[in-house]
Amino acid sequence: MIKILKNFFDFCGERCRKKFYASIVLTFLQALFEALKIPAIWVMVKALIENNVTGKTCLTCLGIMLVSVICSGLIKTKATMLQTEGGYGTCAMKRMEIAEHLRYLPMGYYNANSLGRIMSVTTNTMQSLENVATRVVMIVCSGLLTTAVITVMVIAFDWRIGLLLCVGLVIFFAVNSSMMNSSAAMSKQKVEKDSALVSRVIEYIQGISEVRAYRLTGKQSRELNKAIDENEHANSAMELKLIPFMTVQSFILKAVGTLITLLSLLLYIGGHMELLTCIIMIISSFIIYAQLDAAGKYSALLRTVDVCVRQAQDILETPQMDIDGENAVPASCDISAENIGFAYEERKIIDGISLNIPEKTTTAIVGPSGGGKTTLVNLLSRFWDVDEGCVTLGGRDVREYSIDALMRNYSFVFQRVYLFHDTIANNIRFGQPDAPMEAVIEAAKKACCHEFISALPEGYDTVIGEGGASLSGGEKQRISIARAIMKDSPIIVLDEATANVDPENEAELMQAIEALTKEKTIIMIAHRLKTVRNADQILVVDRGRIVQRGTHDELMAQDGIYRGFIQGRQKAVSWKL
Repeated sequence: MIKILKNFFDFCGERCRKKFYASIVLTFLQALFEALKIPAIWVMVKALIENNVTGKTCLTCLGIMLVSVICSGLIKTKATMLQTEGGYGTCAMKRMEIAEHLRYLPMGYYNANSLGRIMSVTTNTMQSLENVATRVVMIVCSGLLTTAVITVMVIAFDWRIGLLLCVGLVIFFAVNSSMMNSSAAMSKQKVEKDSALVSRVIEYIQGISEVRAYRLTGKQSRELNKAIDENEHANSAMELKLIPFMTVQSFILKAVGTLITLLSLLLYIGGHMELLTCIIMIISSFIIYAQLDAAGKYSALLRTVDVCVRQAQDILETPQMDIDGENAVPASCDISAENIGFAYEERKIIDGISLNIPEKTTTAIVGPSGGGKTTLVNLLSRFWDVDEGCVTLGGRDVREYSIDALMRNYSFVFQRVYLFHDTIANNIRFGQPDAPMEAVIEAAKKACCHEFISALPEGYDTVIGEGGASLSGGEKQRISIARAIMKDSPIIVLDEATANVDPENEAELMQAIEALTKEKTIIMIAHRLKTVRNADQILVVDRGRIVQRGTHDELMAQDGIYRGFIQGRQKAVSWKL
């Protein structure tokens, strides 16, 4: 229990940890004031036994009780506020810390770890820490400290009753330790099922159009229902397994309270205890374990807190790419790769590729699906780090730049555009948050999207749905290009940017791309003849290697993948119904 609390406090960070420590000190003071009830009772009972109840006695007793109740209440309020601030502050800070950490993880991490797991940690896990951890830590600490103070006070009254009390505590904590060990595996399973449920819900919602189109509703519903049932089972199983332990804990505390009463009576009858002490011990037996009983029941949740902390730590401890390079400006935008290799798990994806991309030239990368084109571009822009060889920008290894310094040189237009749930203006100025509205409009005009944006209800202040769901594919692509124009980086990476665009938007999109790529170094993954034939060099990538390179005319003169690729596209274009 103590180890789990320590791990949680270490996780909190210095500022929030201080709040928790301050709350524990206040909780200790609260326990002292709670324990003042026993001296107050002692004063009144003593006066009653001696038949000497006076106004002064009543006022003394009332004064002690008022000090106990008022000070205890005020301190508890402050301690609760500190613990609440510490809990919510910790989770807010850790969410931001995780988000910042995710920025610099290699892209391969997101292939190996589902979106549902990451979202579950930043939502469910953090929410559990916000709601559960704060209350559990407060109740457990309060119970432990109050019981410790009252135990010391009881020992001061009579060491024999104190000894029995300590024996009861040893038995209680032995059962509590067994309960927490039992809950360890259950807590891990519970949190895993929570993450699996989030993954299934996200998968179901994101794929709802495919589910309906291919009549997979029943199958997908069964998968979702299965995740819901497993989550329900994990939570129910944990509760059912812990209830017997909680019952035994509660029975031990009540049994020891009863034994304290019996022992006090026996000692008094045998003439080994004064009547005043006997009465105080009997009264104390009813209040000694009150808060410890609650602490014992809630302590089972400490394992869940521990699992939540470990899940968040797993993400935060995932090795980042080396981001401590220099904040340097490249001497040029020449890009080269020398004998680079990259493997995902056991599968070799890029195998010994070397290339040169001179500044302000256009390089098209083509090849069969799954040949390694996107992976190669990701390595050139350092979305991933190479396993072998090196990639250079301006004659300098890209790993020598800080990530932020390196990314200033690249703008990306992806096949699948993601727009944020924000205004169109803010989506365009994403790379330059402080850019004036005039610059935003100028970028939009160059990207051929000013006209349709102006026609929207709120113009540039129109809030678009998450992912750009309220816009067409061509509109999203043009906003993405406006964003890239706004960033004005010297290197432009186009990953199938025109693959899914309808013919009505294609002309405007090509005009937007032309405005974006003027006087830039261009790297493009493309399948359309019109987008590759004018490239300064074309690289044909297959099975992780460059199997052909040259201009369009040079490659068309060779018998190989490229000529077959172009001829196949020409036949497809000429085919009519």
